[in-house]
Amino acid sequence: MTTPAADLDRTVNFTLPARHARGRVARLGPVLDRILEAHAYPAPIERVLAEALTLTALLGSTLKDTSGQLTLQAQTPAQRGGGIVKLLVCDYKGGELRGYVDFDAGRLAELGESPSLYALFNQGYLAITFDQAATGERYQGIVPLDGGSIAEAAENYFDQSEQIPSLVRLGVGHDAAGKCVAGGLFLQHLPEGEEGGERLHTRDHHPEWEHVEALGATMGAGELADPSLPLENLVWRLFNEEDEVRVQGGVALARGCRCDADYIQSVLAKFSAEDRAEMAEDGVITVDCAFCAQKFPIAVGDAAPQP
Repeated sequence: MTTPAADLDRTVNFTLPARHARGRVARLGPVLDRILEAHAYPAPIERVLAEALTLTALLGSTLKDTSGQLTLQAQTPAQRGGGIVKLLVCDYKGGELRGYVDFDAGRLAELGESPSLYALFNQGYLAITFDQAATGERYQGIVPLDGGSIAEAAENYFDQSEQIPSLVRLGVGHDAAGKCVAGGLFLQHLPEGEEGGERLHTRDHHPEWEHVEALGATMGAGELADPSLPLENLVWRLFNEEDEVRVQGGVALARGCRCDADYIQSVLAKFSAEDRAEMAEDGVITVDCAFCAQKFPIAVGDAAPQP
């Protein structure tokens, strides 16, 4: 008996023409593991970052501009006393994902094994930013981190910022080797005929969305995070009774930290000579990348602007 091949690190797009709905599914495996292993996060932080990265893959892969970028950020404003998670950042560009979490390890240890979203973020907010490189357009929406999960916060984002009824489901688990695996489902209802039409009160005018939403809500976290279950099978399980389901190609996902010595030198060159001297120790400026946890030692002379 052969073991089914793992279906990991990609997305699949699909549409339900008769229901005026579109969706995509995603699953992360080795990409997620590479991001997580750079930091050795405790279990609650690993889980929330895995969910956030999966959501970032789902949303980022909707970008029509392949050079564009989606950034997801969650944090608590300082004036509210700060949450245990000080900052969570993920971004997607051209199929590449990266992300990290800055958190208070001491306070986290006091909460036990399964802290709530509220306990982690303490009335924080979720910001989702779409940068379209081709046109230079930038759009950002911000919503409170309400609800019990990152998925619920994302649904609130689309209801409030985009006025598009949406369903988000996320699941996190571990494979036989103990490696983290995460999957997600993203469904949206769009006005009949076009994406840019009137979006307000969509549920009132298109009750078929309730049918799609009800089916999507049956998708379990275990199914989403099961690497042996092909993504196309997830779509089939949900919508096999529909008249037509159009499954399109998706995106292959990769870990993509964009830091390197040349880039860091170009950033340091924008500072004054006095600032660079203050940053240096024994003639070397050491820059830490929060995403990949690497250190880049740059000699002060190499950081100077090139003639």
